Amino acid sequence: MHQIHATCVAFEGRGLVIIGPSGSGKSTLALQLMAVGAQLVADDRTDLRLSAGQLIAQAPRPLLGKIEARGVGILSAVPSAPVPVHAAVDLGLEEKDRLPQVRHREWLGIRVLLVSGPYRPHLYAALRQLMLGRRLA
Repeated sequence: MHQIHATCVAFEGRGLVIIGPSGSGKSTLALQLMAVGAQLVADDRTDLRLSAGQLIAQAPRPLLGKIEARGVGILSAVPSAPVPVHAAVDLGLEEKDRLPQVRHREWLGIRVLLVSGPYRPHLYAALRQLMLGRRLA
């Protein structure tokens, strides 16, 4: 098991890992994604493991079903089961290109699609579409 400082949500059993520096909006983005159909996998810390050649994300037991909403408190959420990681977003990396090159992030020897931040108002909608569909270019 490998633990990372990250939040993770899932759409239809496909995990999206949200990474970035403290205060970059990881939990805020997760809450927005949850408002449009995502399920919470883990907030603040995410456990990663390999299973049958797939990178699997899950919540550490003490954090299962909990998410921090800055200025509101710790909220409960129906947790997702462990999920294969499909993509990641790094809120600490700035993307300057309108149509960026395909990038990847690797954990435990498995590469996943990487989207660069920073947090912006339409990011949750674009990530939802990415997770429910696919990137064309």
